[in-house]
Amino acid sequence: MKKKIGVVSLGCPKNLIDSEIMLGLIKDGEYEIVNEKEEAHILIVNTCGFIESAKQESINTILEMAECKKDKCEVLIVTGCLAERYKEDIINEIPEVDACVGTGNVSLICEVIEKAYKGEKQVLYGKLDNIDYMNSERVVSTHNGYAYIKIAEGCDNCCTYCIIPSLRGRFRSRKIEDVLSEAVKLSQNGVKEIILVAQDTTRYGLDIYGKKMLPLLLQKLGAIDEIKWIRLLYCYPEEIDEELINEISNNDKVVKYLDIPFQHTSDKILKVMGRRGTSEDYRKLIKDLRAKVPGIVLRTSVIVGFPGETQEDFSELYDFFNEYKVDRLGVFSYSKEENTPAAKLKNQISSKTKQARFDTMINLQKETMDLINRQRLDKVYPTIVEGVADDGIFYTGRTYAEAPEIDSLIYFTSEEPVQTGDIVNVKIMNIDNYDLIGAVVNEFTE
Repeated sequence: MKKKIGVVSLGCPKNLIDSEIMLGLIKDGEYEIVNEKEEAHILIVNTCGFIESAKQESINTILEMAECKKDKCEVLIVTGCLAERYKEDIINEIPEVDACVGTGNVSLICEVIEKAYKGEKQVLYGKLDNIDYMNSERVVSTHNGYAYIKIAEGCDNCCTYCIIPSLRGRFRSRKIEDVLSEAVKLSQNGVKEIILVAQDTTRYGLDIYGKKMLPLLLQKLGAIDEIKWIRLLYCYPEEIDEELINEISNNDKVVKYLDIPFQHTSDKILKVMGRRGTSEDYRKLIKDLRAKVPGIVLRTSVIVGFPGETQEDFSELYDFFNEYKVDRLGVFSYSKEENTPAAKLKNQISSKTKQARFDTMINLQKETMDLINRQRLDKVYPTIVEGVADDGIFYTGRTYAEAPEIDSLIYFTSEEPVQTGDIVNVKIMNIDNYDLIGAVVNEFTE
């Protein structure tokens, strides 16, 4: 009888891809993949260790999976960023864990399982220059007409608050032909939307080709007939140049949606964060994008309560987004992470102040989202079908303005049956908090 394996993937889409690669390797072995933890003989928890809340979620999940060893589970393996960061602590403090596998050792998962069954406790970490594993076959788990492609691993942007370079290694791009090969395979399996991810997608190619190659990659991906949408996430603002903007504008398959983490808009705080941009740079970038790419949807993220952030600094942040009103804004309270330069800074901000500033920014964005959503009423948008809502009445989907999992949904009705992955025209007719309600129509007026 084949041993049954369950994988729990936490954190970002980049981590999800690692989980899918492990599933692909496992599928090639003598194992059966299952969705329910109660059925699994082997459980793998692929963890996130970026900030405190992510670490806590990972720890809680490991402890939950450890309870399964009282029943059917025989082997428990922890992988990912938390395993890279706290390998010895995990294996020593949670005796149910049989192996810790860091971010550079994903390709060894089958070997790890075999050794665990022989009673070997394993701690694998390092090898952060490895990138070949990303060309392995994946078991895509999204099943909603879209899939992520990781075009690079690691990061060379040494932001003072971030632990990622030490967990994921230096920035390493994949070859263009490898990315294209993966995209073709995904498209042949019904994927209509490709979402490009990396720690910094805008630096793609710089390390292996000597220049930024994202515009060329977008051109070549756009030539794949079955791919209908290409979405860009995690674009470092200082690396967005005229060539990339023009490609986004001119390539019909690149959705007019850009994820650009600003992190702050006070020049003083940006400098202490180790960011290269300035408030004026960000203003110019937003103006250029909106002028050259009409209708573009901008997503960004900011950190409030960074060490030394004064009320004046926070007011600059608030006033910036009150003026420019970006479509999507992720707000995070600063998390003091050990072994980062920012953790050693003086003038750490109190939890009470961080929470108050977090709430203020969230309330501002709620007002902005309400304004933006009202502007979308009675307009018609191509919408990719994700499935059927829990109520069985509505379908769910996304327009170009919504990235999966992080943005809101479109709930819509259709007189004719539609299938997951179909792209249909939906007229927006109502607002439900952040989500939108609509119906499939034949007309099209974006």
